[in-house]
Amino acid sequence: MNWSPFLVSTKEIDADGPCHTGLYNLYLDEADEKWTTLIGGYDYIILNAGHWFARCSVYYENNQRVGCRYCGLPNVTELPHNYAYQRAFRTALKAINDIENFKGVAILRTFAPSHYEGGDWNKGGDCVRTRPFRSNETASEGQSLEQYRIQVEEFKIAEKEGKMKGKRFRLMDTTKAMLLRPDGHPSKYGHWPNENVVNDCVHWCLPGPIDSWADFLFHMFKMEGTRSLVEKLQ
Repeated sequence: MNWSPFLVSTKEIDADGPCHTGLYNLYLDEADEKWTTLIGGYDYIILNAGHWFARCSVYYENNQRVGCRYCGLPNVTELPHNYAYQRAFRTALKAINDIENFKGVAILRTFAPSHYEGGDWNKGGDCVRTRPFRSNETASEGQSLEQYRIQVEEFKIAEKEGKMKGKRFRLMDTTKAMLLRPDGHPSKYGHWPNENVVNDCVHWCLPGPIDSWADFLFHMFKMEGTRSLVEKLQ
């Protein structure tokens, strides 16, 4: 596993920053070499990025500062974090297509939404539901829907280009399934009772919902094996 929460080259310039979750320089047209230099011999890679893009960041393209999100710097254009999100995925997927010795399968795992209710993560929001939503009780909207749309859009572009280069891209769509599982987050119970922490309605720490990802992935591996066998027999 390679830790690259933004997929592109990143530099933390302030451990606290105006958002108190760090301030980062994101180089949106440079894929992170922490993972691009390693995948040449891989059979499979699975990539995703999501909630980290909500953090305060300064955006660079062609080594020029083009804007930021909540950076508090003078004379810097404020941009929505979807600006960076789309460009980061475009850069990452293009990097896969450009790595000649990568002959494996690239799987894009789609965005898994958070489930804060009653407020944002830092304004008292919580997730106390103990059962899944029914399909008619919720719908993807707002930021979650937009990030999902961006991923699918950039995936289709990369997949089309990749076919001409003999690359294989697959989409592991977990978004709709996870939207129905507000019961998968730890809320306050991932910490000791005396700890003063925000409720965690982002991470998938409880058994059940997250286990379905392994089922999805195993099924995809089986399908890929069948495809490979058919190709060999042709």
